[in-house]
Amino acid sequence: MYMNSFLKKALVVSAISFAPVAFAADMTGAGATFPYPIYAKWAEAYKAKTGSNLNYQSIGSSGGIKQIKAKTVDFGATDNPVKFEDLEKDGMVQFPAIIGGVVPVMNVDGIKPGELKLDGPTLADIFQGVISDWGDKRIALMNPGVKIPSGPITIVHRADGSGTTAIFTDYLAKTSSLWKDAVGAGASVKWPAASSVGGKGNEGVAANVSRVKNSVGYVEYAYAKKNKMTHIALKNKEGNFVQPDDLTFAAAAAGTDWAKIPGMGTFITDAAGAKSWPITGASFILLYKNPDNKANAAEVMKFFDFGFKEGKNMALELDYVPMPDATTDFIRKNVFTKVVTK
Repeated sequence: MYMNSFLKKALVVSAISFAPVAFAADMTGAGATFPYPIYAKWAEAYKAKTGSNLNYQSIGSSGGIKQIKAKTVDFGATDNPVKFEDLEKDGMVQFPAIIGGVVPVMNVDGIKPGELKLDGPTLADIFQGVISDWGDKRIALMNPGVKIPSGPITIVHRADGSGTTAIFTDYLAKTSSLWKDAVGAGASVKWPAASSVGGKGNEGVAANVSRVKNSVGYVEYAYAKKNKMTHIALKNKEGNFVQPDDLTFAAAAAGTDWAKIPGMGTFITDAAGAKSWPITGASFILLYKNPDNKANAAEVMKFFDFGFKEGKNMALELDYVPMPDATTDFIRKNVFTKVVTK
C-alpha cells in the first residue's frame, strides 16, 4: 500500500490548505499530527466531490485543544482524549475519527524494518536511558542471530505537546513500573535519557531519526512508511511478536466498546489479542455543542461522515483502521445530534 503523489508532497508540510471556490464552505481545524495523512486524503476527495475546503493545521494535539478552546478553529483534533468532565465543563462533544498505530523507529546500520524485536519493559528502559547502547545484552538476548552494532543510543522525542506521545507513554507506563513511577504518561513528559533530541510533530521526529545515527524515536505508522524508516517489532500482551499494519491495529481495537465510554475517550494500548499491535490508538475530534459558526460546524460533521462512509479504503491504503459501522452509527445518533447547527 503506497501513498499517492499528493501525500508524498503533503506530508512534508505541517498544514493542509485548499484554495476556496465560490459558494464552498471553508472549514478550519487544528491539532494532532497522527491522523494528518488520512485527513489530507479525505480533504482532497471531499473537495473534489463538494467543493468545500479544509484548512487543517497539523500542530500537535495540545495545540489543537488550545485552539478549539480559544474558538479560533471549527474543530480540534487530539490523540490524547479529553476527559468527559472537561468536555461537559467546556460545552464540547468528542468522537473518535480514525484508528492507527504508533511505532518505534530506529536508525542503526544493517538493521532491516521489523528485524529487531523488543518488549515493553526493554523499550521503556531504552527511552529512560537505563539501556544506553545498542550492544546491551538485553537487546542481544531478545534478538538471537541478529547482528546489532554497538553504539550510543540517542532518543528522539516530541518537542511539542503530543497525543502521539500520550499514546506512546501510556503504553510504556502500562508495561514498565519503573517508567510509570519515574516518568509517567501524558502529552508532555520529562525525557530522562542523557542523550536525547526533540522534534516538532511526527514530521520532526521522523526527520531527526532519519538524520541521527543510532537514534530511536516513535511516530505514527504512515510517517514511518512514507519515510521508509526501520520500525521495531514488539511483543504484545499475549507474548507474541507482531509487526505494525492495519490488521494488527484492528485486532487491538476490536474489543473496544466506544459507545459505553463517557465522551468516547479512551486509550487502547497494550490490548489483549494474539495479533494485537500494542501501541494502537485513536484520534479524536472536538466540537462545541453550540458553536459560533454553526454552518461550518455542520460542514465539519458532513466531512467526517464522508470519511466514515466513503473514506474507508483511503484509510486502509495508509494503514489506518476505519471506525466500525456500529461506532459511526452511534456518533451520528448520539454525538452529531448534540451540536446545534441552526
